[in-house]
Amino acid sequence: MTVDLSEADTTVSRGTEPQPRQLIVTLFGLYARGERNWLSVASVVRMMDHIGVDGPSVRSSISRLKRRNVLLSARHDGVAGYSLSQSVLDVVNEGDSRIFGRRRATLDDNFLVLVFSVPESERDKRHALRVTLTKLGFGTVAPGVWIAPAHTEREVREALGRRGLSGYVEMFDGRHIAFGDLRSKIRQWWDLDELSLLYSDFITTHRPVLRRAREGQLSDQAAFTEYVPMLTTWRRLPYLDPGLPIALLPHGWNGVVAEDLFADLNEALGGPAREHALKLIHQ
Repeated sequence: MTVDLSEADTTVSRGTEPQPRQLIVTLFGLYARGERNWLSVASVVRMMDHIGVDGPSVRSSISRLKRRNVLLSARHDGVAGYSLSQSVLDVVNEGDSRIFGRRRATLDDNFLVLVFSVPESERDKRHALRVTLTKLGFGTVAPGVWIAPAHTEREVREALGRRGLSGYVEMFDGRHIAFGDLRSKIRQWWDLDELSLLYSDFITTHRPVLRRAREGQLSDQAAFTEYVPMLTTWRRLPYLDPGLPIALLPHGWNGVVAEDLFADLNEALGGPAREHALKLIHQ
Protein backbone atom coordinates (compact mmCIF):
# COMPACT_ATOMS: atom_id res chain seq x y z
CA MET A 1 0.00 0.00 0.00
CA THR A 2 1.27 3.48 -0.86
CA VAL A 3 1.64 5.81 2.08
CA ASP A 4 -0.03 9.20 1.79
CA LEU A 5 2.85 11.20 3.20
CA SER A 6 0.77 14.37 3.25
CA GLU A 7 -0.74 12.98 6.42
CA ALA A 8 2.70 12.82 7.98
CA ASP A 9 3.46 16.44 7.11
CA THR A 10 2.00 19.61 8.47
CA THR A 11 0.28 21.99 6.08
CA VAL A 12 0.88 25.51 7.31
CA SER A 13 -1.99 27.96 6.92
CA ARG A 14 -2.08 31.35 8.52
CA GLY A 15 -4.46 31.76 11.43
CA THR A 16 -5.20 28.05 11.86
CA GLU A 17 -4.34 25.71 14.71
CA PRO A 18 -2.60 22.37 14.01
CA GLN A 19 -5.06 19.57 13.24
CA PRO A 20 -5.35 16.63 15.69
CA ARG A 21 -3.83 14.19 13.17
CA GLN A 22 -0.83 16.50 12.77
CA LEU A 23 -0.37 16.70 16.54
CA ILE A 24 -0.54 12.90 16.74
CA VAL A 25 2.22 12.51 14.15
CA THR A 26 4.32 14.97 16.17
CA LEU A 27 3.74 12.90 19.33
CA PHE A 28 4.88 9.73 17.59
CA GLY A 29 7.90 11.50 16.13
CA LEU A 30 8.90 12.91 19.51
CA TYR A 31 8.14 10.08 21.88
CA ALA A 32 7.38 6.76 20.12
CA ARG A 33 10.87 6.36 18.68
CA GLY A 34 12.27 5.97 22.18
CA GLU A 35 9.55 3.43 23.01
CA ARG A 36 10.29 0.85 20.27
CA ASN A 37 8.31 3.00 17.80
CA TRP A 38 5.10 2.29 19.68
CA LEU A 39 2.54 4.15 21.79
CA SER A 40 -0.54 2.68 23.39
CA VAL A 41 -3.91 4.07 22.37
CA ALA A 42 -4.55 5.09 25.98
CA SER A 43 -1.30 7.06 26.24
CA VAL A 44 -2.01 8.94 23.01
CA VAL A 45 -5.48 9.83 24.30
CA ARG A 46 -3.98 11.04 27.59
CA MET A 47 -1.34 13.18 25.88
CA MET A 48 -3.82 14.67 23.46
CA ASP A 49 -6.20 15.43 26.31
CA HIS A 50 -3.45 17.52 27.93
CA ILE A 51 -3.11 19.42 24.64
CA GLY A 52 -6.86 20.06 24.67
CA VAL A 53 -8.12 17.49 22.15
CA ASP A 54 -10.94 15.19 23.27
CA GLY A 55 -10.95 11.41 23.02
CA PRO A 56 -13.43 11.04 20.13
CA SER A 57 -11.40 13.47 17.98
CA VAL A 58 -8.23 11.55 18.80
CA ARG A 59 -9.72 8.18 17.88
CA SER A 60 -11.17 9.58 14.65
CA SER A 61 -7.79 11.05 13.70
CA ILE A 62 -5.99 7.81 14.52
CA SER A 63 -8.43 5.92 12.30
CA ARG A 64 -7.70 8.31 9.45
CA LEU A 65 -3.94 7.95 9.92
CA LYS A 66 -4.35 4.18 9.96
CA ARG A 67 -6.33 4.23 6.69
CA ARG A 68 -3.54 6.34 5.15
CA ASN A 69 -0.97 3.79 6.32
CA VAL A 70 0.76 6.40 8.47
CA LEU A 71 0.02 4.42 11.64
CA LEU A 72 -0.04 0.63 11.93
CA SER A 73 -1.88 -1.33 14.61
CA ALA A 74 0.44 -3.15 17.01
CA ARG A 75 -0.01 -4.83 20.38
CA HIS A 76 2.73 -4.97 23.00
CA ASP A 77 2.20 -7.25 25.99
CA GLY A 78 -1.46 -7.48 25.09
CA VAL A 79 -1.94 -3.70 25.02
CA ALA A 80 -3.43 -2.08 21.92
CA GLY A 81 -1.40 0.64 20.27
CA TYR A 82 0.13 1.98 17.11
CA SER A 83 3.49 2.40 15.40
CA LEU A 84 4.60 4.67 12.60
CA SER A 85 4.82 2.76 9.33
CA GLN A 86 8.38 2.27 8.12
CA SER A 87 7.97 4.73 5.25
CA VAL A 88 6.75 7.47 7.55
CA LEU A 89 9.37 6.60 10.16
CA ASP A 90 12.01 7.11 7.47
CA VAL A 91 10.56 10.53 6.67
CA VAL A 92 10.51 11.50 10.34
CA ASN A 93 14.08 10.33 10.90
CA GLU A 94 15.31 12.23 7.86
CA GLY A 95 13.38 15.33 8.93
CA ASP A 96 15.31 15.68 12.17
CA SER A 97 18.29 17.26 10.46
CA ARG A 98 16.24 19.89 8.65
CA ILE A 99 14.02 20.70 11.63
CA PHE A 100 16.54 20.58 14.48
CA GLY A 101 19.85 21.01 12.64
CA ARG A 102 19.07 24.01 10.47
CA ARG A 103 21.47 24.65 7.59
CA ARG A 104 21.51 27.85 5.54
CA ALA A 105 23.37 28.26 2.25
CA THR A 106 25.81 31.08 1.49
CA LEU A 107 26.51 32.98 -1.73
CA ASP A 108 29.47 30.66 -2.33
CA ASP A 109 27.25 27.57 -2.43
CA ASN A 110 25.74 26.11 -5.58
CA PHE A 111 22.12 25.44 -6.40
CA LEU A 112 20.52 22.08 -7.08
CA VAL A 113 18.66 22.35 -10.39
CA LEU A 114 16.11 19.68 -11.16
CA VAL A 115 14.48 19.10 -14.53
CA PHE A 116 11.70 16.60 -15.09
CA SER A 117 9.60 15.34 -17.96
CA VAL A 118 6.64 13.05 -17.37
CA PRO A 119 4.59 11.41 -20.17
CA GLU A 120 0.98 12.57 -20.45
CA SER A 121 -0.11 9.00 -19.69
CA GLU A 122 1.45 9.34 -16.21
CA ARG A 123 -0.01 12.64 -15.09
CA ASP A 124 -0.32 11.29 -11.56
CA LYS A 125 3.48 11.08 -11.42
CA ARG A 126 3.76 14.68 -12.58
CA HIS A 127 1.43 15.76 -9.80
CA ALA A 128 3.35 13.66 -7.27
CA LEU A 129 6.62 15.27 -8.39
CA ARG A 130 5.26 18.78 -8.02
CA VAL A 131 3.81 18.04 -4.60
CA THR A 132 7.06 16.42 -3.42
CA LEU A 133 9.27 19.24 -4.67
CA THR A 134 7.00 21.86 -3.12
CA LYS A 135 7.14 20.03 0.20
CA LEU A 136 10.95 19.95 -0.05
CA GLY A 137 11.05 23.72 -0.49
CA PHE A 138 11.98 23.96 -4.17
CA GLY A 139 11.39 27.17 -6.08
CA THR A 140 9.91 27.10 -9.57
CA VAL A 141 12.10 28.61 -12.31
CA ALA A 142 9.91 27.45 -15.21
CA PRO A 143 7.52 24.56 -15.92
CA GLY A 144 9.53 21.42 -15.25
CA VAL A 145 12.54 23.35 -13.91
CA TRP A 146 12.90 23.58 -10.12
CA ILE A 147 15.69 24.88 -7.89
CA ALA A 148 16.88 24.58 -4.29
CA PRO A 149 20.12 25.05 -2.34
CA ALA A 150 22.63 22.33 -3.25
CA HIS A 151 22.93 21.13 0.34
CA THR A 152 19.48 19.52 -0.01
CA GLU A 153 20.76 17.02 -2.61
CA ARG A 154 20.94 13.93 -0.44
CA GLU A 155 17.53 14.56 1.08
CA VAL A 156 16.02 15.13 -2.37
CA ARG A 157 17.61 11.96 -3.78
CA GLU A 158 16.19 9.88 -0.95
CA ALA A 159 12.74 11.45 -1.13
CA LEU A 160 12.41 10.94 -4.88
CA GLY A 161 13.75 7.40 -4.66
CA ARG A 162 11.38 6.50 -1.85
CA ARG A 163 8.42 7.73 -3.88
CA GLY A 164 9.53 5.98 -7.10
CA LEU A 165 10.00 9.31 -8.91
CA SER A 166 13.74 9.43 -9.56
CA GLY A 167 13.40 7.93 -13.04
CA TYR A 168 11.60 11.05 -14.27
CA VAL A 169 14.20 13.52 -13.06
CA GLU A 170 17.59 14.94 -14.04
CA MET A 171 19.57 16.73 -11.32
CA PHE A 172 22.32 19.32 -11.86
CA ASP A 173 24.70 21.15 -9.54
CA GLY A 174 25.02 24.74 -10.77
CA ARG A 175 25.58 28.44 -10.19
CA HIS A 176 23.86 31.57 -11.41
CA ILE A 177 26.51 33.26 -13.55
CA ALA A 178 24.77 35.89 -15.69
CA PHE A 179 21.67 37.82 -16.71
CA GLY A 180 19.26 39.25 -14.20
CA ASP A 181 19.50 40.12 -10.53
CA LEU A 182 19.53 36.91 -8.49
CA ARG A 183 17.83 38.55 -5.49
CA SER A 184 14.92 39.51 -7.74
CA LYS A 185 14.85 36.04 -9.23
CA ILE A 186 14.61 34.46 -5.78
CA ARG A 187 11.47 36.51 -5.13
CA GLN A 188 9.99 35.14 -8.35
CA TRP A 189 10.89 31.53 -7.62
CA TRP A 190 9.74 31.49 -3.98
CA ASP A 191 6.74 33.12 -2.32
CA LEU A 192 8.80 35.06 0.20
CA ASP A 193 5.94 37.35 1.22
CA GLU A 194 3.79 34.44 2.36
CA LEU A 195 6.74 32.79 4.06
CA SER A 196 7.57 36.00 5.91
CA LEU A 197 3.97 36.21 7.15
CA LEU A 198 4.16 32.63 8.42
CA TYR A 199 7.38 33.42 10.26
CA SER A 200 5.77 36.56 11.71
CA ASP A 201 2.81 34.55 12.98
CA PHE A 202 5.17 32.04 14.61
CA ILE A 203 7.13 34.80 16.34
CA THR A 204 4.03 36.62 17.57
CA THR A 205 2.43 33.44 18.90
CA HIS A 206 5.42 31.82 20.57
CA ARG A 207 7.70 34.61 21.78
CA PRO A 208 5.52 35.13 24.90
CA VAL A 209 5.83 31.39 25.63
CA LEU A 210 9.62 31.66 25.73
CA ARG A 211 9.38 34.63 28.08
CA ARG A 212 7.12 32.69 30.45
CA ALA A 213 9.46 29.69 30.32
CA ARG A 214 12.50 31.83 31.16
CA GLU A 215 10.62 33.41 34.04
CA GLY A 216 9.91 29.95 35.48
CA GLN A 217 6.16 30.21 34.93
CA LEU A 218 5.71 26.90 33.11
CA SER A 219 5.27 23.53 34.80
CA ASP A 220 6.30 20.36 32.96
CA GLN A 221 2.68 19.91 31.90
CA ALA A 222 2.45 23.49 30.63
CA ALA A 223 5.73 23.04 28.76
CA PHE A 224 4.30 19.92 27.10
CA THR A 225 1.05 21.69 26.24
CA GLU A 226 2.97 24.49 24.54
CA TYR A 227 5.77 22.43 22.99
CA VAL A 228 3.85 19.89 20.92
CA PRO A 229 1.65 22.41 19.03
CA MET A 230 4.64 24.73 18.60
CA LEU A 231 6.74 22.00 17.05
CA THR A 232 3.83 20.87 14.88
CA THR A 233 3.55 24.38 13.46
CA TRP A 234 7.29 24.80 13.07
CA ARG A 235 8.20 21.50 11.44
CA ARG A 236 6.87 22.51 8.02
CA LEU A 237 8.50 25.96 7.94
CA PRO A 238 12.07 24.71 7.35
CA TYR A 239 10.72 22.86 4.30
CA LEU A 240 9.01 25.92 2.86
CA ASP A 241 12.28 27.81 3.40
CA PRO A 242 15.04 25.39 2.34
CA GLY A 243 17.84 27.53 3.74
CA LEU A 244 18.34 30.19 1.08
CA PRO A 245 21.34 32.53 1.51
CA ILE A 246 20.55 35.49 3.75
CA ALA A 247 22.22 37.82 1.23
CA LEU A 248 19.54 36.90 -1.32
CA LEU A 249 16.60 37.45 1.02
CA PRO A 250 14.84 40.72 1.92
CA HIS A 251 16.66 42.97 4.37
CA GLY A 252 15.93 42.04 7.98
CA TRP A 253 14.59 38.60 6.99
CA ASN A 254 12.46 37.50 9.95
CA GLY A 255 13.17 33.85 9.25
CA VAL A 256 16.42 34.28 11.18
CA VAL A 257 14.54 35.60 14.21
CA ALA A 258 12.06 32.72 13.94
CA GLU A 259 14.88 30.14 13.71
CA ASP A 260 16.55 31.54 16.82
CA LEU A 261 13.22 31.59 18.65
CA PHE A 262 12.54 27.97 17.74
CA ALA A 263 16.01 26.92 18.94
CA ASP A 264 15.43 28.69 22.25
CA LEU A 265 11.95 27.21 22.64
CA ASN A 266 13.23 23.73 21.86
CA GLU A 267 15.93 24.09 24.51
CA ALA A 268 13.60 25.55 27.13
CA LEU A 269 10.57 23.33 26.59
CA GLY A 270 11.82 20.10 25.06
CA GLY A 271 13.20 18.52 28.24
CA PRO A 272 10.29 19.34 30.57
CA ALA A 273 7.80 18.35 27.86
CA ARG A 274 9.48 14.96 27.48
CA GLU A 275 9.40 14.37 31.25
CA HIS A 276 5.67 15.01 31.29
CA ALA A 277 5.06 12.90 28.18
CA LEU A 278 6.94 9.92 29.62
CA LYS A 279 4.79 10.07 32.77
CA LEU A 280 1.68 9.90 30.63
CA ILE A 281 3.09 7.12 28.44
CA HIS A 282 4.01 4.91 31.39
CA GLN A 283 1.01 5.80 33.56
